[in-house]
Amino acid sequence: MSGSGTPEHVVVIGAGIAGLAAAHRLLQRGARVTVLEASGRVGGKLLPGEIAGARVDLGAESMLARRPEAIALARDVGLDGRLRPPATATASIWTRGALRPMPRGHVMGVPGTAAALSGVLSDEGLARIERDADLPRTEIGDDVAVGAYVAERLGREVVDRLIEPMLGGVYAGDAYRISMRSAIPQLFQAAKSHTSLTEAVREIQTKATANQQTGPVFMGIEGGVGSLPLAVAESVRARGGEILTGTPVTGLRREAAEGWRVVAGDRVLHADSVVVAVPAPAAADLLRAEAPEAAAELATVEYASMALITLAYRRADTALPAGSGFLVPPVDGRTIKASTFASQKWDWIADENPDVVVLRTSVGRYGETAILEREDAELVDVSRHDLRTATDLDATPLETRVTRWTDGLPQYPVGHHARVARIREHVAKLPGLAVCGAQYDGVGIPACIASAYAAVDQIHGDDQTKGAARSASVEGGGGRRAGVQELTANPVQSLHGGAGE
Repeated sequence: MSGSGTPEHVVVIGAGIAGLAAAHRLLQRGARVTVLEASGRVGGKLLPGEIAGARVDLGAESMLARRPEAIALARDVGLDGRLRPPATATASIWTRGALRPMPRGHVMGVPGTAAALSGVLSDEGLARIERDADLPRTEIGDDVAVGAYVAERLGREVVDRLIEPMLGGVYAGDAYRISMRSAIPQLFQAAKSHTSLTEAVREIQTKATANQQTGPVFMGIEGGVGSLPLAVAESVRARGGEILTGTPVTGLRREAAEGWRVVAGDRVLHADSVVVAVPAPAAADLLRAEAPEAAAELATVEYASMALITLAYRRADTALPAGSGFLVPPVDGRTIKASTFASQKWDWIADENPDVVVLRTSVGRYGETAILEREDAELVDVSRHDLRTATDLDATPLETRVTRWTDGLPQYPVGHHARVARIREHVAKLPGLAVCGAQYDGVGIPACIASAYAAVDQIHGDDQTKGAARSASVEGGGGRRAGVQELTANPVQSLHGGAGE
């Protein structure tokens, strides 16, 4: 509450899932909330759409169920009856000229034994894994790139054919740059105490077996995960919160009277507290005047761009392989990096549209820009070419949609955890200011929501959950809590599974 006895006024900048979750939590705590969103809609990387009459997601399409935040929020805003697990948990990897079953017995692609990757790796690659037990210890220090460390222990083929497409599916990034401490923290901790990497993996697997969790690992929502932010926004408004779209914030200054002055177009708002829930470049611009050190750190965050190509076919014209889809290692030289068989993964799509089959592909990784400069029709053509080669699907689509996510996924390079700690340290010097979003503690939907809740706790000085944001960093796979069940679950997620701000 503000000093006058009236409810404190909190301005939330950004109406992605993180900003909306922060607003929802603030209203539960009795605050008066105004949400300002620069674009014309809410939801960020969660975007519902339609193709050939079928409801689909044009952005993230699933969320981790083994973390509580996303499922709990969905239930709280009335979506409990629409939560749906995937209809199939099997997936494939398209490598070495064939679709091969996704291996089991690994942690985000890192095997406990060579046999776990049989069929995906060559005989030479499998033999290289066996050498791990005889190699001297590899020091990893405060952080290390996943690809570099695993390649040194187990050989590059493990990285190039399995870890790269799996991590690329989460971050659209480069495994040889991605932080192991941030992306696979449980493996990072185990590797620090083991000489053998495969032995470290087996220990993680043993602990996971002893703490077996039941229920689905991932969850979707009937009608699409893109309906989640819409439902949260509706709940925010029903509780008295104000959401203004098409309202970019151009100024943020600390006022002498221990409050904040927020300039949005011709509007000037005065707030007790501010939650900044926008991507790193926009956050850097907003914080430059009052928190220049935090702004400088945020300005160094890099992003990957990607595009999703959604295709609808007549069911009579299609005969897809079983499973939810497949990943594609970059080393194989294909254009697409993944494909999700949406009608097979989500039974509600098939039930609602029995005569239509929907699938989608994704293109674009960190550092790849040429592919995203192509016209939509060209992206459809290259997707159809790769699908035809992988699955023999040669039919003409009923309809296609290309959704571009420019600078959609923040990158987590070596040292990411330290950068986030520095940002939060600088922000914490300013009372009534907090930050949240995908660039901090994980790109998954639950991680973004947890980041929002930690921001709310920070501005309220809640000591009990003060470390929530930092503890969120011990999640793997883009905001997944780092257990082997989660890390070995169906990885055909990409921005299919990530969230964004």
